[in-house]
Order: sequence, then C-alpha cells, then structure tokens
Amino acid sequence: MTICKGCGIELQHTDSKKPGYTPKEDSVYCQRCFRIMHYDDIVFSLREAIDKKKVLQTIQSQDGKLLWIIDLYDFESSMIDELKEEFQKRDVFVVCTKRDIFPKSIKKEKLLSFVQRELKKRKITPKKIEILSLKESVESLREEIKDFSKGKKVIVIGRANVGKSTLLNRLMEKKDLTSSRYPGTTQDFLELNIDGVTYVDTPGIEIENSMIMKVKEEDLIKILPTKEISTRIYQIHENQTFILGGLALLDFETKEEASIVFYQKDELGIQRSKPERKEELWKNHYGELFTPIPMKKEFETIVHDKEYEKEDIVIHGLGFVCISGLIDKICVTVPKGVTVTFRKAMI
Repeated sequence: MTICKGCGIELQHTDSKKPGYTPKEDSVYCQRCFRIMHYDDIVFSLREAIDKKKVLQTIQSQDGKLLWIIDLYDFESSMIDELKEEFQKRDVFVVCTKRDIFPKSIKKEKLLSFVQRELKKRKITPKKIEILSLKESVESLREEIKDFSKGKKVIVIGRANVGKSTLLNRLMEKKDLTSSRYPGTTQDFLELNIDGVTYVDTPGIEIENSMIMKVKEEDLIKILPTKEISTRIYQIHENQTFILGGLALLDFETKEEASIVFYQKDELGIQRSKPERKEELWKNHYGELFTPIPMKKEFETIVHDKEYEKEDIVIHGLGFVCISGLIDKICVTVPKGVTVTFRKAMI
C-alpha cells in the first residue's frame, strides 16, 4: 500500500472523483494535495469525509502522549470534549497556535493566563502549555517535546484547521505535509520521525457548530485570518446593531456608554445601524454589500444578559467581540447550528 505523503490517504489511480487519486503511479502525493500545495485548489470537498468516531477511537486505542494543538483565535472551537477522559489520564502538552493573529500589543503572558484559566475550568491540567508564533523558532519547542515524550509516541491531535500539519512541517523543517485553510486536509494517520521522536499526525476532528462548516470553502479566505488583525473599536450610547458581512447580526440594548471591540478578519465588513433600520438594510443589501453569506439562509437568535464587566461574544469560526460598559441585553443572530459562547474577556 502506498500512502500520500501529504495527507496519509492510500493512493489510487482509478477514480479521479475519490480521495487518494493520482494519475501518476510514481507520485508521492494525491492529486488533491498537489493541487492544494501548488494552486490552492481543493479539487473537491472532504470536510465531512472523515469518520470522526473512528478518529477518536483510534486516538484512544494508541499508546502514547498527547500533543494537543489549540487555535488560540478560535479557542472554544478547539475544545475536544469527547477526549476529556484522555486528557485527564494521559500526559498532555498543549501548543496554542496563531499567536500572530493578535495585535502585537497583547502580551503572551496575558494569553497564557487565559488558556490556563479556561483549561482549569474544564479540569484539564497539561504538563506544559506553549503559545506559538509563526515567526519564532521552534528549536526549543522541539527539545521540549522530545523531553516530554520520554521515548513514547507523540500523538498530535486537534480540531480541523488548528494548524497541526503546519506545526509538524516547521518541526521537520520541511513542507512535506499538506496544510491549508480547508477542513479535511489530513485524511488518515501518518507516522513521522522528527529528531528521534515518533510523531503521529492525525486527521483533524470535525469542527461542529462552527461558521467554518456553514460557508462555501472558497469563502473561508474571507473569514479566516492568516496575519495580524486590526481591532475595530466602536463607542455606543444607545441601542445599536452591527452587521458582520452576511453572517451575523449583533444587537445591543443600552442607554449608557459602552465599548464594542471587534476581533475579526479585516476584510470582513462591519456595518453599524440603528436597530429599526437593520431589517431594511439586510433585505436590500444581503449578498451584495453584506458578504459572504452562509450556504443555507436559515438564522437563529441567541439572547444574553451581560455577566462580566468585560465580556467576549465568541461566534465559533468567526472570531470574537469584546464588550464593556452598561449593556442591558445582547442578541446575536447567526446561521442555525453555529455556536455562540459568552465568556469573561480573553484580553
């Protein structure tokens, strides 16, 4: 059996519409990986092709320590409740990726404190936590993982899109593994030897209830940041509505001064409106001014009373909004099935 060097799937030469296809019998990459690596073309979607249950069972059956990759920008979506018992009985090393997405003014210590607090709430106590930037060397991280492994396999786990393959490429100092913004890039388990340590690259566990699963894959480039984002700050003194592309509406009820800070990709448009005008704006500009839009135009509204002095509204797969001040009520309208989490402010 020959497997694809980029995603781990078994190579085949008979059906171009199925995973693993390559027209060349001596190829080390499937056609899909080749097209992603060279042309950013996914050929066909595999974001729902991975058997999540099988992936979880295989992880649970393998002997080894866990290297858990978490997307710092999309933290809540990175949680894997299905592996809670594994996190509590095994040695776990947490690496938080995408530090580069946050403004440079935000200290690493602040982000580390947030991660520690959130994992403690979930009764998870890792042996080590690292906050990783794409620009910093991974040499010390490689040594830390080697020391952590103690001769055992290191099973690299995480939700889809958290950056597992990107990190492994950096640790190898090669670009052998296929990495992309598209869920389903890594299709099967793949063992790698890096500096004497056996790593097991695993398929990304499906991101449930995320905006990433609700938009067309060609629209992911419009919502997933790959570089430092610019915060957009608004001061409000009365009821206000904010429209995020064609994907979400946020209504704030207040008669006092409040601050709203958006942490989304710069290209995602934000339209400010009075609540009484939002329906007219939405109707007249949806799909034109307000883009991208979800594949299914079915929305639901979550109503929330502010709990913390400074609080984050997290729209899974679409970043977060930090609010402070006297806000009486918050209404968040998102595509059906997208989770909205309210938390004590990260920053």
